[in-house]
Amino acid sequence: MKSPLFFALCLALSPQLVAQDPKPKPPTYLTAEEALKEGPDFNLQGEYAGDKLGVQIIALGADTFRAVILHGGLPGAGWDQSEKVEIEGKLSEGKVDFASDAWKAALTQDGLSVDGAAGNVSLKKVQRESPTLSAKAPVGAVVLFDGSNCDAFVGGHFDDLNRNLLASGSKTKQADFQSYTLHVEFLLPFKPLGRGQDRANSGVYMQDRYEVQVLDSFGLKGLNNECGGIYSKTAPAVNMCFPPLRWQTYDIDFTAAKYDAAGSKTQNAVITINHNGVLIHDKVEIAGPTGGGKKEDATGGAIQLQGHGNPVYYRNIWLVTK
Repeated sequence: MKSPLFFALCLALSPQLVAQDPKPKPPTYLTAEEALKEGPDFNLQGEYAGDKLGVQIIALGADTFRAVILHGGLPGAGWDQSEKVEIEGKLSEGKVDFASDAWKAALTQDGLSVDGAAGNVSLKKVQRESPTLSAKAPVGAVVLFDGSNCDAFVGGHFDDLNRNLLASGSKTKQADFQSYTLHVEFLLPFKPLGRGQDRANSGVYMQDRYEVQVLDSFGLKGLNNECGGIYSKTAPAVNMCFPPLRWQTYDIDFTAAKYDAAGSKTQNAVITINHNGVLIHDKVEIAGPTGGGKKEDATGGAIQLQGHGNPVYYRNIWLVTK
């Protein structure tokens, strides 16, 4: 029988026995220029529209793509809320071919051609912009971040590229906010090989209690744990997530929960949210804290920009108390 000392020496001389190389992390691109250097995937992904048809092309990495076909137009811009059609394809010789029993599509740098029930339709790439992007803080607003410094946030710091953007993973020093309207702009990185909650995960917490999810959910179903969802509680009415590396906006009207003199809750918190200018939650009650949120009581709370190991960035953050 070999002694314990023998095994200890083997482990000391063979570190691979105790520490396997971690699985490589999916590449993450923080700028369009950086993404384009790695190939055409970033340039091909995005939104395409034409003749009452909308298509969202999701880059899945390794030259593979998913086409999400929407009748009527893009989400928030004509889509009739009917069932989406999803087809996957692979890039070959500068073209991505998609095919199913009822649909065929061909994607190139020049645009997208779709054959379906309505015949052949040519679609052009569009780059939508939120109507509230770069909205100026009104007189009397509490300006939390305008790019000049991160002083309003505990642990706040600029992004790694020195663009004067606020990195995720901090909360406001002021921790007694009650009811307010809040404007937030956020930027998701391009992470084509990421999946689910690993695809640019963050969140905006009201009162450090109730999270509005921030995630690269472009083209996905719009669940309660995806972008725009009141995390794990209420799904957005429509998934308004833009493609990654496009600035997006949340305009949030938040009314704090109400309590009686004994400290018992008499009314749930209520929230209305416009995502990229489109109403996705209308006076929705939040029955209790979302995951990771602090316990409910009559005190106010901070605005938290959740850090989740992904480089999500924020700018132009302000609120008006009510």
